[in-house]
Amino acid sequence: METATTVPQPEEIKLKKLKRFNIIMAFLHAVQGVLMLILSSDFSVPVTTAFVKMDFASGKLQPSLNTLFDIPIGPLVAAFLFLSAIAHASISLVPGIHAWYNRNLLKGMNLARWVEYSFSSSLMIVVIALLVGVYDGISLMLLFFLNAMMILFGWVMELHNQTTARTNWTSYIFGCIAGAIPWVAVALYLFSAGEGDAKPPTFVYWIYFSIFLFFNVFAANMVLQYKKTGKWRDYLYGERAYIILSLVAKSLLAWQVWAGTLRPV
Repeated sequence: METATTVPQPEEIKLKKLKRFNIIMAFLHAVQGVLMLILSSDFSVPVTTAFVKMDFASGKLQPSLNTLFDIPIGPLVAAFLFLSAIAHASISLVPGIHAWYNRNLLKGMNLARWVEYSFSSSLMIVVIALLVGVYDGISLMLLFFLNAMMILFGWVMELHNQTTARTNWTSYIFGCIAGAIPWVAVALYLFSAGEGDAKPPTFVYWIYFSIFLFFNVFAANMVLQYKKTGKWRDYLYGERAYIILSLVAKSLLAWQVWAGTLRPV
């Protein structure tokens, strides 16, 4: 008779395979992060503020545009790759975190995923926003945390449904609303730009549509898990899908940005 802490043998085999898979993913993310640092140019963009100040000549408050600092894009891209590498390595190789990760997987949730995504995918949004001309520091902060809240609604979705007889989609719906706003904001900048040389280069449009598609596939993966559709009836199958999607989305964004702006000329 199994005790409460015994893992059924088929699940134990799957978890061991998943551990190896996570180690491979850590390596692939880390290698790409290092390549981004080595191969990238010093291309940077300004982060600005536009706080109002009194214009004594006109007697009115006027926005005063100031550049806080220039932020290099290469290290930002490397950062979201390294965040994923650290996360995969931690859940595979740090005993306490690995045990916590496995316990959660067997309950049908992965809290480590939401922690990592809240940082890495939010950095991805910031990179995309910078490429379309969102330079205002406050706006970038809001985009980062709106996206992070979308991800943390995923945490709440999995946690909440530990105690429900039927799937409750409230957190999922709220997360989709929060996650849509950064993409709308980026789209307004992207498609409201001028003509000719004033428009963002073509590769930025490709980045927008391709990464937007992948973000929606992540959402679809959660739906398939909770609908228990086909192979997604096994939570660990959906977990592997998340891992693959994460690698492909981050790699796609990284190398599109590198090809468009970071290649040494």
